[in-house]
This record gives sequence, C-alpha cells and structure tokens, in this order.
Amino acid sequence: MGKVLITGVAGFIGSHLMSHFLGLGESVVGLDNFLTGKEENLAAVLSEDAGYAGRFEMWREDVRDYGAVERAMRGVDCVYHEAALGSVPWSIEDPGLAHGTNLTGFVNILEAARSCGVRRVVYASSSAVFGDARGIPAREGEEGHVLSPYAASKRAQEVYAEAWARCYGLEIVGLRYFNVFGARQDPNGAYAAVIPRWLAAMRRGEACVVYGDGQATRDYCHVSNVVRANDLSGHVDLGGHGCVLALNIGCGAETSLLELHELMRKHVESKYGVRVPSPNFMPARLGDIARSVADISGAREAIGYAPQVSLAEGLSQYVCEGA
Repeated sequence: MGKVLITGVAGFIGSHLMSHFLGLGESVVGLDNFLTGKEENLAAVLSEDAGYAGRFEMWREDVRDYGAVERAMRGVDCVYHEAALGSVPWSIEDPGLAHGTNLTGFVNILEAARSCGVRRVVYASSSAVFGDARGIPAREGEEGHVLSPYAASKRAQEVYAEAWARCYGLEIVGLRYFNVFGARQDPNGAYAAVIPRWLAAMRRGEACVVYGDGQATRDYCHVSNVVRANDLSGHVDLGGHGCVLALNIGCGAETSLLELHELMRKHVESKYGVRVPSPNFMPARLGDIARSVADISGAREAIGYAPQVSLAEGLSQYVCEGA
C-alpha cells in the first residue's frame, strides 16, 4: 500500500480522511498546527484499530513553514490538503491569517509536492468561490464576485493549481465542498458551523440563532460523501489532463435554514426528550450567500462521484446516534 499526507489531519474532515486511509491499509502522515485541530480527533481514530498507530506519523507543523511541509512530504505518493482557515467571518476579522494559511500554505504544498515528486495533490476548495453568482444550482465556470477574504483565498488556490499543473506537470484535483457536516465537527466558538452549533443548543433546550430571515439555503453534505470524493480524486485517471479544476462536492439538494431547523428539531426532541424553542433571528452576516446548492454533474463525469448519504440520513446518524 502507499503513503499519503493529510494536512489539517486533526480537524473535522482531516480526521475522517485519516480513518478512511488507515482503514484501507495505507500509511498516513499527518500535518497540523492545532489552531483548530484537536488531539481527541486523532485519539478517536487511533482507537478504532490497534494497528493504526504503527502506520501513522504526526508532524505538529504549520503549512506556512515550507521547510516543515517539504520534510513531511518526503516519500509520499498523494497529498490530501485540508489545512485551512475555513470561516468566512474569521477571514473578515483577520484577512492576513486567512491569506497566510490558505494561500501561502497552499503554494508551499504545491511547491513541496513538485520538489518531492508527489504523484497527485487533492485539495479542498469551497462553495464560497461562487460568491454572488445567481445561477442555481451553482455550476463550475459560472462564478460571481467573491464576498470575503476566505472566498478570495479559495478562488486564488484554484488559479495557482492550474498554473502548477500547466507549468510543472503536477497532477492536481480540487474539490469545492459545500456545507459539510458529521461526527467530530466542533460545535464551539464564534466560527462554528451551523449544524453542530444548533445541535449543541437544541440538546440544552436553548433557542438556535438564525442569521437573516431563515430563507437562506445551503447544500448540506455528510462527511462520508466528502471522504468518498477525496478517495476517488486520488486515484481517478485524469485522461492526460494534469489539473481538474475544482469540482462541486455536495448532494445537489437545496435546504433553507428554517427547513434545517425543523428537521433537526424533530430528531432532537425524539432522541433526547427536550422541547426545542423557536429560533432567535439576528441580522444577516457580512459575506453570507443567500442561496447555495451544487450542480454535481461535473464531479460525476470527472471522478465518478455520487453522494451516498442524504441530508436526512446524515442528520439521523449525526443526531440520533449521538453525533
């Protein structure tokens, strides 16, 4: 079996990728600076199988440090790049950190991969690159104006990926994640994603905060679908094309915040026996997109991707099995 590098390995998605590839018999090198990653995520994965620890190597380093990235990447076949400052509000408050982590860090990944002879880089982009595009569903090639430093950094990653593929022949696949959710997603902090934040509030019997009028829509995608998309991207024949520009990874289903709240409320009240109050409404946040849903036909054609867990199934697993 091969050896893969996962950046952001101690994070939500990174730890699921770690579990998946260790489960396939791969050796995994992890890199994380633990800005948002958690030791308990690594411990949870290593506890799944006694043999995992012998095939896992951890580097507590920052992707902004090229030397550390290059050393961690030696002998690696494929890189799965998840490390990022992944929050629109956080990027607005600290655009320098967003640029350094998301863009400087990404260039370091590409250049180290070229130096080390890595076969392929698969990296996480974001649905935020669509910005104010009006097309519904969102299709690759129909992007609008970006609305935040986070979105700008992710759009720039895609440009750099194309340049490194064209200039240096590096094989690169980008994945535009829509709203990913699942186990080990952090419910705490000012920048927590909506589903884990709401689940924590509902279990306490507290009102959830809805920004805007609740009609904003998102394409909520269970993390198992994202893991599958990454696995496919690491092995698919690119047909002679060095770079597959970032592909939409979602479920292709549009759900409003109010619809999501109702789905979660039913699960939580049934499972935990609490009464979930009506949500509290707050003004819409700067940089938020009004409607977002993925056209996933491009990913289906390019890498054979199809979501296998729906929002309803994912929420049932996430809420009713204790997240």
